Amino acid sequence: MNIKVAKFGGSSLADAEHFIKVANIIKADPARRYVVPSAPGKRTSADTKVTDMLYACYEAAVRGDDISDLFAKIVDRYNGIIRDLGMDLDMSHEYERIKASMIHNAGRDYAASRGEYLNGIILAKYLGYDFIDAAKVVFFDEYSRFDGERTNQIMAHELKKHERAVIPGFYGIMPNGTVKTFSRGGSDITGSIVARACMADLYENWTDVSGFLMADPRIVDAPKPIQTITYRELRELSYMGATVLHEDAIFPVRVAGIPINIRNTNAPEDAGTMIVSSTDVYDTERVITGIAGKQGFSVISLEKDMMNSERGFIRRALEVLEKYNIPVEHMPTGIDTMNLLIPTMAIGDNREALINNLCRVLEPDTISMEDDVALIAIVGRSMIKAKGTAARIFSAIANAGVNIRMIDQGSSELNIIIGVEAKDFPHAMDAIYREFVK
Repeated sequence: MNIKVAKFGGSSLADAEHFIKVANIIKADPARRYVVPSAPGKRTSADTKVTDMLYACYEAAVRGDDISDLFAKIVDRYNGIIRDLGMDLDMSHEYERIKASMIHNAGRDYAASRGEYLNGIILAKYLGYDFIDAAKVVFFDEYSRFDGERTNQIMAHELKKHERAVIPGFYGIMPNGTVKTFSRGGSDITGSIVARACMADLYENWTDVSGFLMADPRIVDAPKPIQTITYRELRELSYMGATVLHEDAIFPVRVAGIPINIRNTNAPEDAGTMIVSSTDVYDTERVITGIAGKQGFSVISLEKDMMNSERGFIRRALEVLEKYNIPVEHMPTGIDTMNLLIPTMAIGDNREALINNLCRVLEPDTISMEDDVALIAIVGRSMIKAKGTAARIFSAIANAGVNIRMIDQGSSELNIIIGVEAKDFPHAMDAIYREFVK
């Protein structure tokens, strides 16, 4: 029998109406044997996520405030779901235990994790599935690092005992018995961990969009969906700002060669996006898989005669940046020139000191720094096979009246990254998209 792991985000489990949609999706395919829920998300744009309610409640408890009213709103949220589903489920003992733990400083991670924990109990009861507390099968080490191998071994053993089960996302346990959470969006990671442990045929990640789009819809009007994307392409796009799947959720399933399917809870008939290890399918018409971008960068431009023959020049430049804890995003170089592309936010109040130190250590002929630079990554496995891709990109940008500040092409030919002025960022994004998607 095939096995699918289905993870549902907070927007997919925000209220009873969504619970019913989720249950119908799960029951429509017997292969969906293991389910990973998030905490209830926003029901409307003005609503508050349960996780944020739990954080606020815990912070009030730490201050010594009475948390009765805040906690009552959380209880009402869950009891409303139970009531509207017509379930016979009394969770009062769980509420009392959680409230007491908050008052006695059980930890911020513990408080936040209770959103998934309670939602998991409700969903398991509603589906008629077993409930497995993630704290019994997801482990962190003494340094708060996820212990992947121990988790995989113990979770695999536990899952074999349950034909169907709900495992709440977002959290696990430390060696000292305290609850530890992943970063926000960590239920994606839990879903991937469960998929690896049971060697699933497919990891379905259900959210409120029908997969990845080729570009940001806030910048490009009605971008096309991506049908198939490789892990490497996803990594490139996620790094440059595309946000549908938590970036760390890729690795457990990538190791096991398990594909991911991004699906829409509100449109289950949509095929969504398939994320795979590799594919022989190339889109010869569109060539590119997707476009993503980031703003908020600065460029330090250095010029020095015979720079290429000066040993240790690049190392010394990077040591200066390291001194100020500034990461380097990209470093295009020429024979006598070097550009250091860095996040503007990382410079802080060190702008003058940074330039002075670079001048003292490197003794450049000229040095300058310019802000308001944006990066655009054009990603696609078909770019390797398509001649003239770079020419098409540069022509499209030139025709849009945009000046290119930087060009950086990866050695794998999987991506081309360009830098433009921030004011030209949306125009450049749209121009590139329109060039490749007719």
